[in-house]
Amino acid sequence: MDALSTRAAARSAGIRLPLPYWVRDFALVRPAVMTFVITAGISFTCVLASYLQLEQAREDERQAHAMRDAARKRFLYAESEKQEIRAYQPLFVELQRRHFVGTESRLDWVDAIRQIQERRRLLPLTYEIEPQQPYKIEGRLPTGDYQLLGSRMTLHMDLLHEMDLFAFLGDLRQHGVFTVQQCDMRRTAGTAAAPAAPGPAPGLTADCTLNWLTLTPAGRGARPTGSPR
Repeated sequence: MDALSTRAAARSAGIRLPLPYWVRDFALVRPAVMTFVITAGISFTCVLASYLQLEQAREDERQAHAMRDAARKRFLYAESEKQEIRAYQPLFVELQRRHFVGTESRLDWVDAIRQIQERRRLLPLTYEIEPQQPYKIEGRLPTGDYQLLGSRMTLHMDLLHEMDLFAFLGDLRQHGVFTVQQCDMRRTAGTAAAPAAPGPAPGLTADCTLNWLTLTPAGRGARPTGSPR
């Protein structure tokens, strides 16, 4: 007969059986059990809170490291830009002075040609500047926010000797940036039977094609007008 049947039979017979020891003596250990349960609950809560706080601290540390690395990269980039500015600013200012960087300045070119002709006492010359167009070169040229434009100029000069042409081109380079696409120089035909004209007679003629180059901010476009003379 099991314990439950025994207790039921005892109750029907009016016999009081003693309680099991773990029930009878629980009152003695109940304060300790309650203290243990409360302490265990508090400990678990503290451990969980510490774990969550630790994970948050680690996440904050990762974000702080990422911000530090980003700030370091920005600092190094700024220092690199400062060094580049110090290195290239004099050249940039010089190119601006020669009207290579910025908008095209044809009036300055025309005035420079007139001044060189008068100072060098060159024979009469004629030229024509075509409309500005995008200038293409071989290979890849990184220009950033700028675009390279070119204006073709055809030039005809009467020369006393070949050094007049070289001196003219050398002086002209101080007022702009250009490339010499081609240049043909020929001796003039003899005119011994013709009446003498006032002033020195040209011994050579030169026909040249130049390309004036301008580095212009992108979006401004090419200028559609020419400056013939």
